[in-house]
Amino acid sequence: MRRSNARKAGSNRKSSAADADDRRRNAKTDGDSGRDMDPIKLQLRPSSRSTNLFSRNPKHPPKSNLCLLSSALLALALLLLCYASLSPRGFSIFAARRKYAIVIDGGSTGTRIHVFSYGIGRGDYAAFDFGPNGLASLRVNPGLSAYAEDPDEAGASLAELVGFAKQKVPREFWGETEVRLMATAGMRMLERRVQAQILDSCRKVLRVSGFHFQDEWASVITGSDEGVYAWVVANYALGALGGDPQHTAGIIELGGASAQVTFSSSEPLPSEFSRTVKFGNITYNLYSHSFLQFGQVVAFESLKELLLSEERNLADESLQKAMLVDPCTPKGYSHAEPLKLTPGSVGGRFLSTFDSKGNFSECRSAAFKLLQKEKDKCTYRQCYIGSTFMPKLQGRFLATENFFYTSKFFGLTQKAVLSDLMLAGEHFCGEDWSILKKQHHLLNEEDLLRYCFSSAYIVAFLHDSLGIALNDDRIAFANQVGSVPLDWALGAFILQATAAVDAEKPSWPFTILINHSPILLLLLAILIISMLISWTLSKWRKPQVKTIYDLEKGRYIVTRVNRC
Repeated sequence: MRRSNARKAGSNRKSSAADADDRRRNAKTDGDSGRDMDPIKLQLRPSSRSTNLFSRNPKHPPKSNLCLLSSALLALALLLLCYASLSPRGFSIFAARRKYAIVIDGGSTGTRIHVFSYGIGRGDYAAFDFGPNGLASLRVNPGLSAYAEDPDEAGASLAELVGFAKQKVPREFWGETEVRLMATAGMRMLERRVQAQILDSCRKVLRVSGFHFQDEWASVITGSDEGVYAWVVANYALGALGGDPQHTAGIIELGGASAQVTFSSSEPLPSEFSRTVKFGNITYNLYSHSFLQFGQVVAFESLKELLLSEERNLADESLQKAMLVDPCTPKGYSHAEPLKLTPGSVGGRFLSTFDSKGNFSECRSAAFKLLQKEKDKCTYRQCYIGSTFMPKLQGRFLATENFFYTSKFFGLTQKAVLSDLMLAGEHFCGEDWSILKKQHHLLNEEDLLRYCFSSAYIVAFLHDSLGIALNDDRIAFANQVGSVPLDWALGAFILQATAAVDAEKPSWPFTILINHSPILLLLLAILIISMLISWTLSKWRKPQVKTIYDLEKGRYIVTRVNRC
C-alpha cells in the first residue's frame, strides 16, 4: 500500500515538473517570438463619450473643409470691400449726396441771389465748391429799401431771381432746397413798419417759389451778423477756419450804407460787441460791429450836409445863391442840388451850387470829421470811430467791397499799401473833370465822380481813424481769395450748411465706420479674417491624443499621436 502511494506521489511530482518545463518552454518561445514587439499591449480607445470639454478624444473637422471655409470668408470680405469702394453708388450709407441751397442778399443798392451746389461727403462733412460748378449768382437793381414808398412791389423784384434759381437747381431738388432772404443796411435804415411790409411782400413770392421756405427765413439781419458772416468766408478761403484763433484774419467791409469791422480779439469785450463762433472743435471770440451810415454811398451824401453846416454863418438871404466849396469833387464839375437845412432855418429848402475844388487833403480832412462825429460822447476806454467802442486791431486784415473796388479802379495790386492809394487819390482829385471823363469814358459819370471822395474816405477811415500805418502791409485789398468770393452771404451759407450736416450726423460708432470708409473697411475686414483664421488654426493644431492601457502598470495612460 505504501509502495503504491509512493509511486503515485512520484508520478505526480514528475507530472508537475513536466508541466513546469512546458510552461518554461512556452514562455521562452513567447519571448523569442516577441523580441521585436513592445512588452506593452497597445489598445486604441477612441472615445465615444460626449464631445464636451472633458472628452478624451474630441472630434475635428477635416482640413479640407476648414480651408474651404476660410477661403469663402476671405473672398466674401474682399467682394464687399471692392463693391463699397469702387462702385459708383456703393452702399447707400457711404454714397456722397448732392444738395442745393439759396441765399438772397438784400443789399442797399441791389438784390443778389446766390445758388449753391455742394456735396455731403462720406458721412459728416460738407464739400463746398465756390467755383463756376458750385456757385451761381445774379443781381438786380434797385435794392429792397428802394421800395419803401411802395412795399407791395418789393416781392415782384424777386421774380427774376427765383426764375434764375430754378434754372440752376434740378427740379427734383426744388422741394428740399432751402431759400433764405437776408436784408442788410439799406433795410436797417427803414422804420420797422416799412421793413415788415417789404418782407411780407417778399414772403408771398418765396412761399410759392417751389423751394423750401419758412416765413422766418426772410429777415433783416444785424450788422454784427453781417460782419461775422464776412469773417467766416474770409478765413474759410484763407484756410484758417478751424485753426488757431491767433492765425485768423480780420475783415473790414465798406458797403454802400454801412461798414463792418470784425476780428478775433484777446481783450475783454463789452457784451454788445462780442460774438462767439464755433467751427469744428474751435471756439472763436470775435469783436464785431456795423457802423451804420458810414458806408461809402451814404457817407458821400452825408458829406454834403456836413459842408452845408459849415456855411451856416451866411446870411439867410445870401443862401439863395450860396457857393459851397466841395473838395471831394474834381475841379471843373458843376452841379446844383437842392439841400435841406436843419429845422429852424429860414426857407427850409434852397438851391445851392457847389464849387468843385478837387483837393485830396481837404477832402480827407472833411471825411475824418465825418468819422469822428459825436466822439465826445464816447463812454468806453477807446473809440476810433464816433462814440463806438473798438479794441486795438490785432493780426492781419482783408479790406473788401468798396475798399477793393476803389483800389482796383486806381490799378493797385492786392499788396498795395495805403500810401499807394493816397498818391493815386491825390492825382485823381487834382485832375480836371473833362480830362477824367475822356480817360474813363466807359464808366458811368455818377460812379466816376465818387472816386476822389472814396480814396480820401478810405485813408481817413483806415489810417486817420483806425490807426493803420500808411506803409502797413498787414492789410490787403481783396474781394476774392483763390476761387472764393469774399461775400458775407457765402459765410452765412457755410455756417448754415455745416450746422445742418452736424444735426444729421449719426451716432459715433456709425460715424467712425463711415468716415474714410474704404480704409476702415479694409482694416476691419483684415481684422475679422485674421481672427477667424487664427481661431480655426488653433482648433486644427490642437494635439490629437490616444488612450492606451499599460499592462505592466495595470492602468490607462494618455499619449500624443503624430498626424500623418
